[in-house]
Amino acid sequence: MADTVDLDVTDEGVATITIDRPDRLNALNVPTLHGIEAALEDAEDADARVLVLTGAGDDAFVAGADISYMVDMDTAEAQAYAELGHGVANAIESFPAPVIAAINGYAFGGGMELALACDLRVASERAVLGQTEIDLGIVPGWGGTQRLPRLVGDETARRLVYFGDRMDATDAHEAGLVGEVVAHDELDDHVAALAGDLAAQPATALRAAKEAINQSHETGLAAGLDFEARTWAGLFGSHDQREGMQAFLDDRDPDFE
Repeated sequence: MADTVDLDVTDEGVATITIDRPDRLNALNVPTLHGIEAALEDAEDADARVLVLTGAGDDAFVAGADISYMVDMDTAEAQAYAELGHGVANAIESFPAPVIAAINGYAFGGGMELALACDLRVASERAVLGQTEIDLGIVPGWGGTQRLPRLVGDETARRLVYFGDRMDATDAHEAGLVGEVVAHDELDDHVAALAGDLAAQPATALRAAKEAINQSHETGLAAGLDFEARTWAGLFGSHDQREGMQAFLDDRDPDFE
């Protein structure tokens, strides 16, 4: 794993990946992207029940891709870099447990695209978000043109991409870009509590729910409903299904695996 990426996994199964380049506002270069890939694999191997993605320091979640690395790339190099960024974002989106973006500061360009790939986004009141690539003469290249419209709607996404607008945390919440905004000094504790609540949920059912919701972005309604029905039925006979329903009938808290 790169020395710019840290992974911590608690006994409760909460994994935290921290992008640790605060001197560069946690900007993403190739070693850091590979480090995130390795951290995701290690978190999955550790059977993480929930994953938190954040940036080191008080200023930035991820301020974007490293422009000093990109400035002289040719088309072939840019294609390879796009594929690497897509691979990381796709790995976050398909991680077999909920992923929370703890957005503690700037989330621009590729940083915002990583946040878009997460299941939930919690922002500090200091956070500022934007697909700012147009200011560099390019467009979002790690999923922003695809995931952003699905989250905030076509018109808002086009405005953000076309103008490179920055949104503060309050506006991002109103647009549906983030689910919660909390005081900056409360972000870590709030996300830890949220992650703890998710880690206490039945992991198999959460994974199935994530797969079914992700499927809704890939197929038509009929195929998505069929996938949901098969996923729902496939949970019957599992320990958590039996325990959850019996606990309900017994009027007690369930003991999930």
